[in-house]
Amino acid sequence: MRYLISGGGTGGHIFPAVSIANALKELDPEAEILFVGALGRMEMERVPQAGYKIVGLPVRGFNRSQPWKNVSVLIDLAKSIRQVKRIIREFRPDVGVGVGGYASGAAMWAAAQMGIPILLQEQNGFAGVTNKILKDKASKICVAYEGMERFFPADKIILTGNPVRQNLEKGKKPTPALPKGKEINKPIRNLLILGGSLGARTINEAVMAAIGDQKSEVRDQKSEVRNQLSEVRVVWQTGKVYFERCKAAWEAAGCPANIECLDFLTDMPDRYAQADLVISRAGASSISEICLLGKPAILVPSPNVAEDHQTHNAMALVNKDAAVLVKDCEAVEKLIPTALELIQDDARLERLHTNVLKLAQRDSAKRIAEEVMKLATR
Repeated sequence: MRYLISGGGTGGHIFPAVSIANALKELDPEAEILFVGALGRMEMERVPQAGYKIVGLPVRGFNRSQPWKNVSVLIDLAKSIRQVKRIIREFRPDVGVGVGGYASGAAMWAAAQMGIPILLQEQNGFAGVTNKILKDKASKICVAYEGMERFFPADKIILTGNPVRQNLEKGKKPTPALPKGKEINKPIRNLLILGGSLGARTINEAVMAAIGDQKSEVRDQKSEVRNQLSEVRVVWQTGKVYFERCKAAWEAAGCPANIECLDFLTDMPDRYAQADLVISRAGASSISEICLLGKPAILVPSPNVAEDHQTHNAMALVNKDAAVLVKDCEAVEKLIPTALELIQDDARLERLHTNVLKLAQRDSAKRIAEEVMKLATR
């Protein structure tokens, strides 16, 4: 069987796409898989690193604020559709799989026009524009949240959850050691702060404020917070964009030994295993990982996403007492104090752990791959 997988632009699209490809390979080792992405985007690097071939399209997103600039965007879209049709004639896929993003729109549109059955995977609680456009052309639509009938035909929807990175549940939690020079009678708690591969500006600013990067009265107000923070082991993943600034703030604070300041984490399973509490954006992949691992979490939805979909993602957990939400506009003031209060509240941590586990969708990649293979054999 041959499978055409398309999507990308962010890790939230790329990780599910690669996980689906891996699951297809596990079920059918002889399967041939070809990815289609957008030139210059993250998938052009990450997909080959995962061991798969990818072809890039000149497709780009529409400029909503300056519509007159979209003439060239439409020209590139037409070029991309013609290129995909040529790819399909050469590769001859049995099924197309779209996970969202610019390239997915062009690739799945062309595949459907050429009679190839397509399956869509929607990661968020508020459907993306690409998948909403393609809904009538899709044979099946795999979703991560209940209530998606308001976006897609009910008879096409399959609740599978979001695929997550493989081996995530195999992390090891070592016996914690005290920070150097510390003698603390109560257990050491571990706080994992995630900003994604590129980083989250507001989350980073909240941490910098807490360790003393801010000036005058703001810094004075944070003195008690800094003292409390010194008794917690912190893994602070800043993202590559903000790393130098965050590192400078960490150094200005005296390089506190209980805080690791890192731009990127390569050992996520272990880091998750060690964490008593996670601070994260509310992207679909992050939430799926938190649910799967049963991690108490504080979610800070990004305000810079289409249709405010991260708030919809977060509220699906908050409404079931499975996570805590801090608004982005309040994060610098409230995020770290909220985390320090929560991380010492054993009863609340246990309640969040129990409730978030109930929302986990397991074996999502395998279940989606099985649906893809059904379309192929049909």
